[in-house]
Amino acid sequence: MMTMKRNSQLGASFRDPSGFLFIRDGILHRQVNRVYAEDYDRLMASGLYEKLVEAGRLIPHVESDPSTGSGQAAEPATPDAYKILRPERLPFISYPYEWSFGQLKDAALATLSIQKRALKYGMSLKDASAYNIQFHKGKAALIDTLSFEAYQEGEPWVAYRQFCQHFLAPLALMAYCDIRLSQLLRVYIDGIPLDLASRLLPSRTRWNVGLASHIHLHASAQKKYSEAFIAEARHGRTMSKAALAALIESLQNTVRKLEWKPAGTEWGEYYNDTNYSDAAFEHKKQLVAEWAGRVDPRLVWDLGANTGVFARQAAGPDTYAVAWDIDPAAVEQNWRQVRAEKQENLLPLVLDLTNPSPAIGWNNGERESFGQRGPADLILALALIHHLAISNNLPFERIAEAMAGWGKWLVIEFVPKSDSQVQKLLRSRKDIFDGYTREAFEATFGRYFEIIESHAVRESERWMYCMKSV
Repeated sequence: MMTMKRNSQLGASFRDPSGFLFIRDGILHRQVNRVYAEDYDRLMASGLYEKLVEAGRLIPHVESDPSTGSGQAAEPATPDAYKILRPERLPFISYPYEWSFGQLKDAALATLSIQKRALKYGMSLKDASAYNIQFHKGKAALIDTLSFEAYQEGEPWVAYRQFCQHFLAPLALMAYCDIRLSQLLRVYIDGIPLDLASRLLPSRTRWNVGLASHIHLHASAQKKYSEAFIAEARHGRTMSKAALAALIESLQNTVRKLEWKPAGTEWGEYYNDTNYSDAAFEHKKQLVAEWAGRVDPRLVWDLGANTGVFARQAAGPDTYAVAWDIDPAAVEQNWRQVRAEKQENLLPLVLDLTNPSPAIGWNNGERESFGQRGPADLILALALIHHLAISNNLPFERIAEAMAGWGKWLVIEFVPKSDSQVQKLLRSRKDIFDGYTREAFEATFGRYFEIIESHAVRESERWMYCMKSV
């Protein structure tokens, strides 16, 4: 979750002169500045706000008038406030470089759907940042109420390039080159440069009408003309509303046709190739559900969640689970299940726990790190410890210390060396892990956690532990 100070402006909310987010006494607010008053009033009076909220495509808010002090919101953060909004609070903020292919595609299509609907109400999105989209109640939704402006007849879509960089370029690279190229979004915070995407994409994509137009030709135009020239040319260039609608339709068709099949990665079929017996698997599920019920967490992080089987055991009506995994195929399968079953309290995300999402952007303050978005109430770490300790040479001390900072409660599984999955890891390397024992594990974790309960997993040599940080 976002870092909450008593009175502070959010690090990710300072670039737009229309307003910003701030925290007052631990409550999230959005200030609408006077410069945006006309567009805000148009949004609220046109019916667009209600339609988008009703469709689950815009986060709702309550508002107050700073001049009268009416409503439920706080006092203005600066003197130029027009309105103070209190947006509905999201249980967790995620970033595009943590999304699966399907999530980024859904976010892209949601952005285009919002733009299409806005045009019908005489408005347009002035930006198309992927960071303005979050997954709320199982759907991609816009979180920036100040993204709309009045549509001006003849004006091109000012957010076109940003949409291509934030959504279309990474999706095309993931679909045609390598799914791991989504991580370029960690490097390029304002989207993947189109000239770079054009060079990386295979030559056959130049025969794809949508990609040829929106990436390859778009990149050539950027290279040929400076941004200043293009901006100046816009003033003398017109685009009818019909042509703008056709552009959005073309982008929608291009995005819809991009596909990626979640197969061929190491853990995508993990549960079909495991050493668990049915009894062991059910016992683990039973313990996770029992301990989660006892802890009654609001936020659960499942680390190494695979397709989210155990995250679903911990999630409930009042519990939100974030299911992290390094394997994009597993996360994609998890997301498809979330969509198919219309689950509102589970969010699958891609994460390499040994190199987690860092704090990035201006002064490393615009996007929070993995750890800054905690702590969670409950951490699940199942079938994970051997990967961290043996595959990545992480000492128990470092693992225990980190997990104590990530969450208050911990449900963790210890997998001994005799386990076939550990033996598989040791086949390709020398066994230098003399300290990898259950006794050492308990002693080390016991310095950071109180071990509340432990059980041997039925029909296996594995152990499950419920711990509380000290």
